Amino acid sequence: MKALATCFLALSLPASADWVELFNGKDFTNFGAPGKTEQNGYFVKDGIIESSRKSGNLITEKQYSDYILELEFQLTPGANNGLGIHYPGSGNPAYTGMELQIIDNTADKYKNLKEWQFHGSVYSLQASLRGHLAPVGEWNRQRVTVRGPRVTVELNGVCITDANLDELSRKKPKHQGVKRRKGHVCFAGHGEIIGVRKMRIAEISFGEDKSEGWYQPAGKADDRLAGEGFTPVMAGGSLKNFDEDPKNKGHWTVKDDWILHYDGKGTNLWTSKEYKDFTTVVDWRWTGEHSGKRNQPVLLLNGLQKTGPDKKGVTSEIDEYDSGVLLRGAVHTQVNLWNWTVGSGEVYGIRNDGRQPLPIRAALTPRVPADNKAGEWNRYVITVKGDRLTVVLNGKVVLHEAQLPGVKPTGKLGFQHHGNPLEFANIFVREL
Repeated sequence: MKALATCFLALSLPASADWVELFNGKDFTNFGAPGKTEQNGYFVKDGIIESSRKSGNLITEKQYSDYILELEFQLTPGANNGLGIHYPGSGNPAYTGMELQIIDNTADKYKNLKEWQFHGSVYSLQASLRGHLAPVGEWNRQRVTVRGPRVTVELNGVCITDANLDELSRKKPKHQGVKRRKGHVCFAGHGEIIGVRKMRIAEISFGEDKSEGWYQPAGKADDRLAGEGFTPVMAGGSLKNFDEDPKNKGHWTVKDDWILHYDGKGTNLWTSKEYKDFTTVVDWRWTGEHSGKRNQPVLLLNGLQKTGPDKKGVTSEIDEYDSGVLLRGAVHTQVNLWNWTVGSGEVYGIRNDGRQPLPIRAALTPRVPADNKAGEWNRYVITVKGDRLTVVLNGKVVLHEAQLPGVKPTGKLGFQHHGNPLEFANIFVREL
């Protein structure tokens, strides 16, 4: 799982997720006022956006769905503003969209704040972790990640908010903004003075979930796939289309002509054929005992480990299962199977590579957990085209056109040995 290849083919396609300077340091180009240094009570001065006593809403020209937003902000004594997300462009951002508080909650006038009014809270919906603002007048670093039903806020190296919008919508059914999954970003002015600089955004591609029946595990030999243009890899219920390796004899075996059984011993199993651009269907399930209880990282949807109040990484105790589908002949480009809280589908070798830009790592982190319970069948539909990867797990699009930096142009399809017994089934490939 953790081996990293050292030499890859350089590709010239643009990154699947790039940073864009939302504030260019000079004017309000991305806020609907190109060339202007004043907009709705906000001013650009010395590379900083400053609000004024007359500030209202400062709204991006574009709407966003899934993204990472980074900025630095500076509070003045008693300052109050808000970062609006999924704002439709009219009404109160805290209710027609959602507002993440920007506030000097140390000020005496705010001593009676409700718990969901402190800095970083989702206004009226969810409270944040307190105590991590820099002293008034100093600059704070904040990162907001929005992907599907989840919003996180990291402040000065600590995750202070981790909100599930679906759950909040059930608790507050009358709140309209929490139901939205797209909208403008805005500053929601309250006539107080703050400063903002170094504001950038990276959009993360996502796709619509798949309702077609064959995207779901069949639980039996699946006769539908041939009609979709797929070719079986286990031809005639044998392993003749796989490389022979003495280490694997007796460990990778075929059951009932359609199940590839693995007892947890031996080594990786590779196809004899190499594939360039393709879609593969792979069913899988865990069949044996897990490897024991393990404390594994809790991941944010930007690919980073969640941090607690002590700025140390947060972990969760899980039943350890681990395997993967190996793409283009490399362990580095594997689609993971495991029981981590983030769910299966991430590309660990790149997501965990700190040399890669954060937007690339985020795009290779599952958008939602989509695994069925251990012991039940799951279905991957994995598409590799050029250096782009899409992974659908049980009908949920967990990765969408994510970039695989340095992926080989062609290579074998593999199934990973990691010590856990499991079964693969209905292994089909459609070359593109």
